[in-house]
Formats: sequence, C-alpha cells, structure tokens
Amino acid sequence: MIRDFTELTVWQEAHKLTLAIYKSTRDFPAQEKFGVVSQLQRAASSVPANIAEGFARNSTNELLRSLSIARGSLAETRYFLLLSCDLGYLNGSALQQMQKQCESVAQLINGLARSLRQRASNKAPGTKHQARLST
Repeated sequence: MIRDFTELTVWQEAHKLTLAIYKSTRDFPAQEKFGVVSQLQRAASSVPANIAEGFARNSTNELLRSLSIARGSLAETRYFLLLSCDLGYLNGSALQQMQKQCESVAQLINGLARSLRQRASNKAPGTKHQARLST
C-alpha cells in the first residue's frame, strides 16, 4: 500500500521533470528571470505539487481533481518549453528530451486517474484512496 505521495511513480517522474527544468533554466538570459524562467518553473513545479496535495487530501475525488489540475499545469509547462525553444533559450535536443518526459508524466497521470475512476466505481462512496493504492 502506498502511504506517501513520494512513493507514487507519477509524482517521482513529475519531480524529475521539474528538476530538469530548473537545471536547464539556469542558462537562460538574466532578463528572463522574472519572465519565461519564472513561468516555466512555476508551471513545472505545480505538477508534482498538485499530485502531492491531492494525495494528502485522502479522498479519491480530491486526488482526481488534483490530477486534472496537474494535467493542466503540464500542458502549460509544454507551452513554456516550446516558447523557450522558439526564443533560442533551449536547443532542440533539450526540448525533445523534456517533451518526452512531459509525455511520460501525462501518460502516468492519465493511467492513475483511469485506475482511480475504475476503482471508485466499484467501491462504496467515501472510501479513502490510500486503501486502494496498493502496489
């Protein structure tokens, strides 16, 4: 049984993506510190933060809602990655690698959401999600 959000593969992969983005934005121009850098870091860090928050709320519906928000933040992250490449701050190979990571996180978010919805439809209302997140 998963007892902490850090045990979720989806959170682990989203966290790795966030770390990669923070590392890559170190080389962005200084004038972008409060522009693209800030927006990209905020969007990326919002993905694992929302997963953690939803897990901590101890409700399947809350976790599903937080996964939906994380999915939106991931789309925002993808946009800022594209913008960063178009502005010449990221090279094509770095963009491609982070886009692959985004796709992997999206698949994990969708898979967890699908599993939670399926399990929720088979369980009584009000059942805590942690009891259902066994490995």
